[in-house]
Amino acid sequence: MQPATQAWGFAAVRLLGTAVTGFGAGWLFGNPFGGLAAALALHLAWVLANLARLEWWLRHRSYADPPDIGGVWGEIIAQIVRLHRRKRFHKQRFVQLMRQLQRSTAALPNGVVILNAQREIVWFNRMAARLLSLRRTADLGMRIENLLREPEFVRYLARQDFSNPVIIRPMTGEDCYLSLQVAPYGDGQLLLLVSDVSRQMRLEAVRRDFVANASHELRSPLTVISGYLETLGQDPALDPDLHAPLAEMRRQAERMTAIIRDLLELSRLEETGEIVGGEPIDVVALLALLRKDTLARPVHPRDVRVRVDSDARLIGDEPEIHSAFSNLVDNAAKFTPAEGSLEMRWWVDEDGGHFAVSDTGMGIPPEHIPRLTERFYRVDAGRSRATGGSGLGLAIVKHVLQRHGATLEVRSTLGGGSTFTCHFPPERIKAQLQPLTSATA
Repeated sequence: MQPATQAWGFAAVRLLGTAVTGFGAGWLFGNPFGGLAAALALHLAWVLANLARLEWWLRHRSYADPPDIGGVWGEIIAQIVRLHRRKRFHKQRFVQLMRQLQRSTAALPNGVVILNAQREIVWFNRMAARLLSLRRTADLGMRIENLLREPEFVRYLARQDFSNPVIIRPMTGEDCYLSLQVAPYGDGQLLLLVSDVSRQMRLEAVRRDFVANASHELRSPLTVISGYLETLGQDPALDPDLHAPLAEMRRQAERMTAIIRDLLELSRLEETGEIVGGEPIDVVALLALLRKDTLARPVHPRDVRVRVDSDARLIGDEPEIHSAFSNLVDNAAKFTPAEGSLEMRWWVDEDGGHFAVSDTGMGIPPEHIPRLTERFYRVDAGRSRATGGSGLGLAIVKHVLQRHGATLEVRSTLGGGSTFTCHFPPERIKAQLQPLTSATA
């Protein structure tokens, strides 16, 4: 039998014994029910006294010993003592875990900021305080946007797309760059990770300067080499056996010139990464020109179509937009067989303007798609060299779109072709007076 059951059985026996004793005593004095009432009253007084002792001990249990009461009251007190010990154990364990968490986050090389669903600061570690100039007494409970007023970070929070970090340069007067990335968790809470990437950014700037300077220095010798090769190729006294080597040398010189030209263009775009304004661009005329250039290639897809669903104009820098669209069309034409097809499409909806290039080429394996816009990245290096690709076209496209507040979407089916789509925000679209019905060339 359990101790609690025994205690309740003893309490029941005690109550019954008290009632029988009182009833018997009252019967001896001629009033049995009076005796019973007196006995029950005494038992109630004893219960109330024990309850008062229990209440006093609960209020002073931090320093007072529990009362020594047997029976049910003793069992209740024992249960309370066990619960109190368990609570104290879990409290101590929680405090230890919190101290370990604070020590571990303090040792992290990155800053950590915990935000609630309203983006208010709940907690931050020492590195976050140093990198973001946060003060524990004044900034807890403040909205993070009120403390970090960098436009890029505010747009990053508004987009709700936290797959990639955002780089900001705090207005501290120092050559400092911070990488901020948000990780959602819990019920709308956010974890903000802060890293100092100043060294990486300085190395990147050195690399860009080196590429730009080297490209400038190589352009002049290549021009001279190309000129001499062209002159030698036109010499009637040239040995016929040298025509093929000279033609290959000219082709490689032209390829190197194209790479240098793309490197210089990419360096220029990276150096001036701010959002550009621009003038309205006639996209319909631009697509017609791109189709004409594609058909003028020595080898091109058999079917080259232009589908225009809107005559709305795109506000931007026309040379940059032409370069981005041309790179997309050029890539599609290079990797589409002669019997395949290529389509350029322009349309506008409530989300903005969209330009898509679809082809029926070999397609791209899914694991390569996230890296397509990296410098010199090639899915098939052998075929890219055969087609004369520099590996910089999609990197240029990415930077042009970033400067216009746009994004690039890639969809591809291995063996079934690819579609590259540029999405421009609504503020980049200027509608014409007369709507245009869908047209295909």
